[in-house]
Amino acid sequence: MNTSVAPDNTPKVVLVTGGAGFIGSYVAEALLLRGDRVVIVDEINDYYDVSVKEMNLQLLGEKFTNGQLTVCRGDICDLDFIGGVFERHRPNYICHLAARAGVRPSILDPYIYVHSNVEGTTRLLDLARLYECKNFVYASSSSVYGSSSSTVLSEKDVVETPVSPYAATKKACELIAYTFHHLYGLNTTGLRFFTVYGPRGRPDMAPFKFIERIYHQQPIQQFGDGSTSRDYTYITDIVDGVVRAIDRPLGYQVFNLGNGRPQLLKNFIALVEDCVEKKAIIEYLPEQPGDVSHTCADISKASQLLGYRPSVPFEVGIRITAEWYVSSVAAKAAAAIASKALETSTKVEISKKLQTLEIDSNVQKAFEQMKFRNDRFLAIQGSTDCYSTNTEEASRRFSI
Repeated sequence: MNTSVAPDNTPKVVLVTGGAGFIGSYVAEALLLRGDRVVIVDEINDYYDVSVKEMNLQLLGEKFTNGQLTVCRGDICDLDFIGGVFERHRPNYICHLAARAGVRPSILDPYIYVHSNVEGTTRLLDLARLYECKNFVYASSSSVYGSSSSTVLSEKDVVETPVSPYAATKKACELIAYTFHHLYGLNTTGLRFFTVYGPRGRPDMAPFKFIERIYHQQPIQQFGDGSTSRDYTYITDIVDGVVRAIDRPLGYQVFNLGNGRPQLLKNFIALVEDCVEKKAIIEYLPEQPGDVSHTCADISKASQLLGYRPSVPFEVGIRITAEWYVSSVAAKAAAAIASKALETSTKVEISKKLQTLEIDSNVQKAFEQMKFRNDRFLAIQGSTDCYSTNTEEASRRFSI
């Protein structure tokens, strides 16, 4: 039985931080398609290839040309910048997806994670309070559960033992969000994402990396014996959950957004092999510190309050993602061939022009030689009344 809270369907001005990223660009598109105004804020950092983010923005810009979409480039921790965005655009809903991502990199450089994730989120919460925003939805992570012994991870679980700086910053954001709700009555909803994948996915995530490497017959790294498992969630299901959360101010809440069907790593690799019709070259490595062995989302709370019901099975989502990747590779190859053909054609045209210029130069030299001979002839005859410096006239007179 669907007992979800009724949504607020009024038109909104939604600030989407991280809107150039994977999840952010999909969320922005969904909001724009239904008629909301969207203000994207993104610093376009180089955690992964910035051309991927630029392409996401280009796709949105080409699709929405009626003034609904605004893109602001900058750091959410920069008060002058982000304060100016709030003052100019007056968003009444916040969808905060910007973050420094990645478990393993956070172990190497925890300070930048505290800056981007904790300081950035606090800055936005304070501005949302000052501008009386109706709802503040932000991305948390399944990593906050740490090395939990629970088979299924629930929002009721105590999460006080994060195993990476990244996870610690995400938990810190949940605590700060509660404080702003408690002190100022700000509606805040944290969404614990469980490994999101799909077309245009992040190139540092396992689904993208495995498809890319297996397709190109490059080695993939398997940490452990393949018995670890993850709850992978297809992008359209995540977007549905995010939009449902935006539309439902619920005081202070935290929700799991996952699929509820964890997949073993070794089975995941076998599925990708089947989708791209190539065998994986596997480099076996020990399990990594900071990695979580198993994740499986209890999504009953999101189902009850948000009406969240993921509909894309893992097998279907991976096949769609693999087909997108293969078609993208083919499109890039075709573009490269077209570019090469254009380059060759251009070179031929330039060569023709150079040849024409060379002929023109030779003709000019012929006229100069003709003039020289004419001068010598007239000198011999003792008269200069037939001399002309006009090459057209010279050509006519000497029938050259």
